[in-house]
Amino acid sequence: MTSRLLQRSLGSPDYDGIRQALRDDTSTPVISERGLEVRVAVVPLFTHDGRQAVRVSSTVPLTHVLVGVDSATGTDVTLLVPEVDAPRALTLECRDESGVVGTARVTVTPQRKWSVFVVHHSHLDIGYTDPQGTVLRHHLDYLDAAVRLAEETASWPDDAKFRWTVESSWPAQKWLAARPAEAVESFRRFAREGVIEVTALPFQLHTEACSTEELHRQLRFAKESGLPVTSAMHTDVPGAVVGLVDALSAAGVRYLAAAHNWAGRSVPYLHGGDKLTRPFRWRAPSGNEILVWFTDTPHGMAYMEGNTVGLTDSYELADDLLPRYLAALATRGYPYGPGTFGWQGPDAPREPYELDVLHLRVQGAHADNAGPSIVPASIARRWNEQWAWPRLRSAVNSDFFAHVEEHHLDRLAVHEGDWTDWWADGLGSGARPLGYVRRAQSALRVAETLHTLAGVDVTAQVDAAYDGVALFNEHTWGAANPWEDAEEAGDSGGLQWTRKSSGAYQAQDDAADLLHAAVRRFAAALAEGEGRPAFAVFNPGTRARTDVVRAFLPRDVVPVDVPIALVDARTGETVPHHEEFVDPDDWPTRPIGRHVHAVVRDVPGFGHVRLDVVRAEAQPPEPAEPSGDAVIENEFYRVAYDVREGHLSSVFDKRAGRELVNGDAAAGFGQYVYDQYATAPHVNHLSGHVGAHDRTLLGDRAIGRHATVTECRRTAVGERLVVELRGKGVDWIRTTIELHYGVPRLDLTYQLAKQGTPAKEAVFLAFPFAAGPPSAWELTGGVGGPDVPRVPGSAAYMLPIRHWIAFEDPELTVAWVTLEAPLVQLGTIHMPYAPFPPTLDQEDGTVYSWALNNIWDTNFPAQQQGETTFRYAVASEAGAPARRLGAAAAAGLTEPFVGALVTDAAPATTTYASVDHPDVLITSIGQNGVRLQSLAAEPVEATVSLGNETTTVRLPACGVAVAEGTRL
Repeated sequence: MTSRLLQRSLGSPDYDGIRQALRDDTSTPVISERGLEVRVAVVPLFTHDGRQAVRVSSTVPLTHVLVGVDSATGTDVTLLVPEVDAPRALTLECRDESGVVGTARVTVTPQRKWSVFVVHHSHLDIGYTDPQGTVLRHHLDYLDAAVRLAEETASWPDDAKFRWTVESSWPAQKWLAARPAEAVESFRRFAREGVIEVTALPFQLHTEACSTEELHRQLRFAKESGLPVTSAMHTDVPGAVVGLVDALSAAGVRYLAAAHNWAGRSVPYLHGGDKLTRPFRWRAPSGNEILVWFTDTPHGMAYMEGNTVGLTDSYELADDLLPRYLAALATRGYPYGPGTFGWQGPDAPREPYELDVLHLRVQGAHADNAGPSIVPASIARRWNEQWAWPRLRSAVNSDFFAHVEEHHLDRLAVHEGDWTDWWADGLGSGARPLGYVRRAQSALRVAETLHTLAGVDVTAQVDAAYDGVALFNEHTWGAANPWEDAEEAGDSGGLQWTRKSSGAYQAQDDAADLLHAAVRRFAAALAEGEGRPAFAVFNPGTRARTDVVRAFLPRDVVPVDVPIALVDARTGETVPHHEEFVDPDDWPTRPIGRHVHAVVRDVPGFGHVRLDVVRAEAQPPEPAEPSGDAVIENEFYRVAYDVREGHLSSVFDKRAGRELVNGDAAAGFGQYVYDQYATAPHVNHLSGHVGAHDRTLLGDRAIGRHATVTECRRTAVGERLVVELRGKGVDWIRTTIELHYGVPRLDLTYQLAKQGTPAKEAVFLAFPFAAGPPSAWELTGGVGGPDVPRVPGSAAYMLPIRHWIAFEDPELTVAWVTLEAPLVQLGTIHMPYAPFPPTLDQEDGTVYSWALNNIWDTNFPAQQQGETTFRYAVASEAGAPARRLGAAAAAGLTEPFVGALVTDAAPATTTYASVDHPDVLITSIGQNGVRLQSLAAEPVEATVSLGNETTTVRLPACGVAVAEGTRL
């Protein structure tokens, strides 16, 4: 009772309301008098003997007569007329015991003969309805049931046999490893016969949270399972990255069934979504394309379309509703009016659906994580006995696509680019664990590379670590009611988030463990004999660069009281360095020694340089304070901080003679901005019922204040400024600003001691550049930009990026880089409620890093707290192509130099891998070869070298490849 009351209070129709809306919208009143109403619907129903159907309903039982054709008595009747190929007018007489109570002219029109592929599946939420482990065990039980139902219906007519599509392959992987051999063989046989289909994605991902390599690795099952895997399903999450097209294509997957849940927070129809045809061909810049079915019902019901029209209830209900639904699709894109499923906007006008074939998802019950049911197959069996058309087929996912590919492929629209996710804002609700995961993604690439160079195969361990990363990127971030802390069902929010976030921390630990081992193994593999201690400084980026290395020198290798110098083994020159001693009195629980910081020049990409550790005459000098008040500089930049205002006042590029900061912007550079919204917490799906057309719901906006300089120092390596501020939503904010000598990059670190609150809030860090609009930004598996196509209906007010955004003008290119925080808003801060109006005047050069938020009412954590770190970088260079500078600047932040301690002799320098094209990056080296990714907007050819071997690789635009001919 409580949930129904709440649902109705918020204006969401229940199933009865939805279904009645369908009846009303697909029928016409033809008689209305003295309280009597008669409605008529011409629907696409055909009998086996060549007649078609007219549905008549009345408020009281009557005898309905199509004069000279057919009659029936009741309140809802089906009258049959000979099939027409042109409109035919007939007379309808409605009679009671007294005689004719009304007449009307009815026009019977030609109808489509539909083929409906009923795809039975269970939407996998790993959590939400129950704690994660409970959900997964249920899904294994569902596969037991699917095998039994397939066996029970094996003798049924082919179109009616029970068929089951495993929406996400992870339960299938678990099931195949946990069931007796006989059951596994039955499952595999049904898969070969097309009775059970396992689709390609392991679970439903926030793909924008994935790295490109992670996304490709998550499709291993498609290539390794021995099952026919040709299709994928992407359910619930309203959007996917362009890199998904290439990843699926590389795994041999040609088809994608997408069912977007708009959840009341999205307005795709205001951004071209009303023009998104279906099915369509989704093409990546590489030229790869997949065939996509996009289930097109608004706001939340997309993957329960079949449930809506009665296919899990009864034959009688399906017989009533399904023909009406098909009639609606043939005449208007959305078959329901405003308010349906929480739809807050106007009814979205669309062109009618043009094909006579439909992909119709159904679940065993109206719920996420629902089990299989025999009802849809039973309905299909009875239906096809009763009706010739529409023809219902109990189908697996790929059945529909094979039919469309054979009969309709050439007439389908092609859409290109990113399909930006409307739920990406939810990533900001778990900023700390998300940051850990993003750091793990970088560490795993380096760890596998160093292990491979050391001759150690860690493919299985790296795959497992990527699986842990991806499990966090799975779309279920919390319970239905995440603020509750029960032990089961949808109120188990605390329990679910504890497991979810701990998975992120475990993934980061796994990545750190692999990197820790990789550094030691790499160092051991370099040994060529006895020698003095040294550091092999490895550059995991593609291009040679000068950058800082941070390494640890244990006291048992060199006593801490022995002064040292670092000598570049290539030149014999001393490299200035800075030391930070780990005092056992302060840190008795940590290894004792000194952290050594040095800037190493021109380290080759995917290569190392040896720095020898030699005895020096004296310890390095203590840090000094730079001249100037809150100002630091190196050869490339002069940076000033305005203590009174609490932000950077200047970032001056010395080479270009140009100020990078827009001093007239609404926000200062690096300024902390805290928004709080005037909406209530702890109301399930409230934000789906809130519209914001102005700033009324912006309850408060505050900035960081009371800045205090806590450190300003110069060392042999560079200069650093640390400032602490106070601000709403946090106990404190610490900003660390660093410039390193010889490094053309500004590094910024923000640490927030976040206070937990259920209030709806957001934190932004502002970066107003003295520039025009950005020209390019990095996406998972691609590059976006203002002129780069996007799939119609994509989210427009925010961007989930990987790491960099670049601004380009004739005089200077500027790159901005983020490590932990992927969400950005360009030019302004928008309200987080549809249709997302701006709260500030547009400034083309301003990037707002949307560091964290708490704006969701379900599925994402209700609040977050604790110390959280966000790292950024800025670089600039005259004449640099935007994509190249963006990638180079990001490498300094996401691919830092690795200092491997070598206690035996090692080569002075070695380049292990290289590529000769400036737009091609080496992402990692594995047992299968050198992995490459192109930034170029057109196909390129690159020569790759690994050791003494070279090979030429052709990469598609923004594509990936493996140089398989190059192996150690």
